[in-house]
Amino acid sequence: MLLVGLLVSLSLHAQDRPAYRLFTATGKPAGYDKMLRELAAADVVFFGEQHNDPIAHWLELQLTKDLLRLRQGQLVLGLEMFERDVQPLVDQYTTGELDDKGFEADSRPWPNYATDYKPLLQLARQQKFRVVGTNVPRRYASQVAKGGLEALDALPAAEKAWLAPLPLTVDFALPGYQNMAKMFGGDAAHAVGVQNIIRAQALKDATMAYFLNQARPEGHLLLHLNGAYHSDNHDGILAYLRQQNPKLKVLTLSTVAQEQLDKLDKEHQQQADFVLVVPQDMTKTY
Repeated sequence: MLLVGLLVSLSLHAQDRPAYRLFTATGKPAGYDKMLRELAAADVVFFGEQHNDPIAHWLELQLTKDLLRLRQGQLVLGLEMFERDVQPLVDQYTTGELDDKGFEADSRPWPNYATDYKPLLQLARQQKFRVVGTNVPRRYASQVAKGGLEALDALPAAEKAWLAPLPLTVDFALPGYQNMAKMFGGDAAHAVGVQNIIRAQALKDATMAYFLNQARPEGHLLLHLNGAYHSDNHDGILAYLRQQNPKLKVLTLSTVAQEQLDKLDKEHQQQADFVLVVPQDMTKTY
C-alpha cells in the first residue's frame, strides 16, 4: 500500500507541470479566455515575445486563430520579423501567388522562421487575412547606429518610403530609452555612440508604429508581434503610436521567464496589461 500511495503521489505531482501562466498587470492570475475577450475588444494588441521562446510562439498562433474567430475575420497581423521593403513578397505569399521556396529565398526570414513564424503566415494564406511586415530594413537602423539620423538624409525617396516620416524626433526621456542608456553606465550613457544606438531603436519603434497604424482598416483588430522591449511598459512603439492615433484602444501582453510560475515576480508587475510567464529552463529555439 505504501508503494501504491507513493506512486499516486508522484503521479499527481508529475501532472502539475504547467507550460505557462498568465497574470494581470497587478500580478493577479488571469485565465486565457478572460484575456482573450479583453484583447478581442481592443483596436491594437501588442504581443511582446522573447524571440527564441517556443511557448510564446505557440500561444501567438492560438491567439491569432481565436481573435480571427471572435472578430469574424476582421484581423490584421503585424510582424516585426519582416521589413518594409519585402512587403510585396509577404502579400504575394499570403495570397498564394508565391510559393514557400520563392518567398523564403528573397524575404530575409529570421533563422527560426520555419518553426516559429511560418505557421502564422500559412494560417494567413489559408484564412485569407492580411499580414504586414512593419520593421525598418535593418541596414538603415545599422547606418543610424553608426552615424546618427543624418545618415538617412541622402536616401532616395523610394527608400525613405520604407521608414517612418523624417525628420524623426527622439525622446531620450522615454523610460525604455533611459534604460538602454543605463545599460552602458556612467558617462558612456551620454556618449554620441550610445545616443545613436538609441536613435536606431527609435527608428525601429517609429517605423513599426507608422506602418501598423496605416495597415489597420477601420473596425479591424491589429495584432502586432514584436520583441517585448518594443512594447513593455506601454513604451517604445506605443509612444509613437499615441502621437499618431491617441484614440486607439491598445492592450499589451509581455513574455517573461521565471524560475517559478505560481506568482508574478514584482519586477514584472505593470510591465503589460497581461504577462505571460514561461519556465526559466524551457527549451529555446536558438
